[in-house]
Amino acid sequence: MRIATWNVNSIRSRIDRVAAWLERADVDVLAMQETKARDDQFPHDRLRDLGYEVAHHGLNQWNGVAILSRVGLEDVQVGFDGAPGWGEPLAAEARSIGATCGGVRLWSLYVPNGRSLEDPHMVYKLEWLARLRERAVEWAADGTPVALCGDWNIAPRDEDVWSMEYYADKSHVSPPERAAFSAFLEAGFVDVVRPHAPGPGVYTYWDYQRLAFPKKRGMRIDFVLGSAAFAERVAGAVIDREERKGTGASDHAPVLVELDG
Repeated sequence: MRIATWNVNSIRSRIDRVAAWLERADVDVLAMQETKARDDQFPHDRLRDLGYEVAHHGLNQWNGVAILSRVGLEDVQVGFDGAPGWGEPLAAEARSIGATCGGVRLWSLYVPNGRSLEDPHMVYKLEWLARLRERAVEWAADGTPVALCGDWNIAPRDEDVWSMEYYADKSHVSPPERAAFSAFLEAGFVDVVRPHAPGPGVYTYWDYQRLAFPKKRGMRIDFVLGSAAFAERVAGAVIDREERKGTGASDHAPVLVELDG
């Protein structure tokens, strides 16, 4: 079974590229982030025509998450219990959706950005991650294979950014953010991609500005963290950097994981 995660940065702008990539990569399950579409704007029919069942959660032109599966899509859950809200008044954002696909409990996650070190959104980000970790431990407690897939908006190691000097006073690399990410690993989850796509210089995101992609100025912020039962089935993984090239590309590359069985 081939599982992938991809921040597509607007499904309506990139549906042709996404459809072509799904066929080319022969993906069974795709966790998608930043769809930037309401449910009524999401291209359900186009993806169903490719053989995928679709679960999407989108409220407006921001955020948005989806799971596409051709190996079953059961027990869909929009959001996780205890997830903090944002805004005035506080409201849940479209940042998480879970489903069981081919025996795997998979979550598509779009972690809050944090914006800057002193921004209230950073407090929201850290609280969101803390609550997610609590739930994730519960999901995996009975031995269910659990995959937490998505854009984590954290570069957990120095090698995961093109310049630590550049990011020293910015979000994504701060000690609290890295500690929040490490808490998942300490709880028994495994970064299942890194052993098959080691760094340094192996990134999943490149800004559209300042020729970041050709200059190799990227970040590694998209991950698949697997429970022990999921990790033991991983046979390989790859970051599809080629999909970042060309006209109309997302600023993120797809990340693929191959499972035995």
